[in-house]
Amino acid sequence: MEKYYTTGKFAKLANVSERTLRYYDQVGLLKPSFVLENGYRQYGNQDLLRLQKILLLRKLGFSIEEIVSFLSNQNKEEDVLKSLQMQKELIDHRIQTYNSIKESLTLTMDTIQNQGMNWNKVIEVLNLLSRDDQMIESYKNSNNLKVRINLHELYSQNKIDWFTWIFSHIKFSKINSLLEIGCGNGQLWLNNHIELRNRQIFLSDSSYGMIEDIKKHLSDDFSFMVFNCENIPFKKDFFDCVIANHVLFYLKDLQKGLKEISRVLKTDGYFYCSTYSKNHMKEIGELVHEFDPSIYLSKTNLSEQFGKENGEQLLKSYFKDIQCFEYNDTLVVTNASHLVDYVLSCHGNQNEKLLKRVNEFYRFIEDKIKRNGNIQITKEACLFECKKK
Repeated sequence: MEKYYTTGKFAKLANVSERTLRYYDQVGLLKPSFVLENGYRQYGNQDLLRLQKILLLRKLGFSIEEIVSFLSNQNKEEDVLKSLQMQKELIDHRIQTYNSIKESLTLTMDTIQNQGMNWNKVIEVLNLLSRDDQMIESYKNSNNLKVRINLHELYSQNKIDWFTWIFSHIKFSKINSLLEIGCGNGQLWLNNHIELRNRQIFLSDSSYGMIEDIKKHLSDDFSFMVFNCENIPFKKDFFDCVIANHVLFYLKDLQKGLKEISRVLKTDGYFYCSTYSKNHMKEIGELVHEFDPSIYLSKTNLSEQFGKENGEQLLKSYFKDIQCFEYNDTLVVTNASHLVDYVLSCHGNQNEKLLKRVNEFYRFIEDKIKRNGNIQITKEACLFECKKK
């Protein structure tokens, strides 16, 4: 039987102040299980689990807005176990990082005492400190990516999923050396298989955390690297093929990125890059704008950076024989939670704007679904295939 606690008892049990509980309630981070007619708040065991995760994520440096975007559907046992595993991995990494920092500090002190000032050792410590911050940021990116992929996996109507469709277009019979840029969580390779013998396949991402995650799920037949697309650490004419799945529109310097990709490709080597049209997922933006016109889900219009409409023109400087294959689909969403999670995973100002209104936004989406039976969302993506000039 579920046990419930008053605010005072719950605060004492969790070793937090009642003021903290009231604040978490106000921002929608931790609501009581229910409120009695006399106004007394009642917290249950599930609230205790949620509070535990909130406190640990705060300790690890996550903002309130970021925690709001992570915490959803935490009442299921499997979600609780996944949450605890994630927390354990974050703590393990932090312990390893702090041990490395401690060892580096000790070595730096010994070096200075015996040899005088060594700035290289100081820089080494700074790099270790920044790597810890990068790991936390990488987890946020990885979690958001999983949320976005999940929406497509649950509600896509196209019988051929996106990654299988891309995989089917790659001319593997002509490819022995391949580089994927921005591999994310490796979804392209998890359920699609080719003969890897006598092939060199490098999976890269700018996120250290993404690469550490993918290593757990793919074999040692793949090589894994962390680098930025604008500076690819391979010699000229190295690869038969380069893949960039939904990557190019994120580059700070697109022309530099394309030039680098062209440089490492062999003559007539294949380049596959995907993007989407200006109409892709437009209904989500319209829903959010209807709820609050001040919310935007991306700081830049990604399809204008590199999209279906302008992709061929942007590729022409470095590539030839450009073909565009269209992938059309529709999402038919029937669960408000999944759509709310997707919105909270985006790159705009939604977490800041929805901080105190997440439950209100959830009801807004849920009412739309109840009224219409579902929410239909347009998917207009494409894959460009081209060759190095």
